[in-house]
Amino acid sequence: MKVCIPVKENRGLESIAYNHFGSAPFFLIYDLENEEIKVIQNEDLHHAHGMCQPLKALGGEKVDAILVGGIGAGALMKLSNQGIAAYRVANETVLKNIELLKRNELARFDLSHSCTQHDCGH
Repeated sequence: MKVCIPVKENRGLESIAYNHFGSAPFFLIYDLENEEIKVIQNEDLHHAHGMCQPLKALGGEKVDAILVGGIGAGALMKLSNQGIAAYRVANETVLKNIELLKRNELARFDLSHSCTQHDCGH
């Protein structure tokens, strides 16, 4: 399983998960099976609110889940349509959130809990 965690700064597994998918400068892609990390720049960083293209943002990387503090309804629906789940992270390191995911302790986002603006509070 590959998971994507938006981050502001690349510090590997010690990076802090970012609070919003669409405006994150980087995405850390972590392969749970191989324990490998890949960092990519957000290819859709400067989009208008509500116009996030999550698959473009990921630069073609295939992932199974997104771990993030917040995500807009449009991006959430686009990811869901591709079979990609989105989970709400704890305000912790990437490593801690991966551990929480493995223990099934992260809540899954649904449309009623998605963001309505880029600067929404999480």
